[in-house]
Amino acid sequence: MDIKVFGVGCPRCHQLLMEVINALAELDLEADVDMVDNSQVIKSLKITSLPAIVINGKVKTAGKIPTRQEIKKLILEETQT
Repeated sequence: MDIKVFGVGCPRCHQLLMEVINALAELDLEADVDMVDNSQVIKSLKITSLPAIVINGKVKTAGKIPTRQEIKKLILEETQT
């Protein structure tokens, strides 16, 4: 599984990255997790609000920090597809 957190390096973006990492740990799942702050990549995915979570190339959330429970649900949905 490939998870990317998109942001500009602000505290909210780093908070979201940590929530994703903690959610994976609680689920006992492994994934490649990266922080992306490249504006060209962000534009190419048509992400209009930050921070955002992209799982396996699909934009899952944008413009908010979902709860850890919500993040876990998004991750589990991707493991079932």
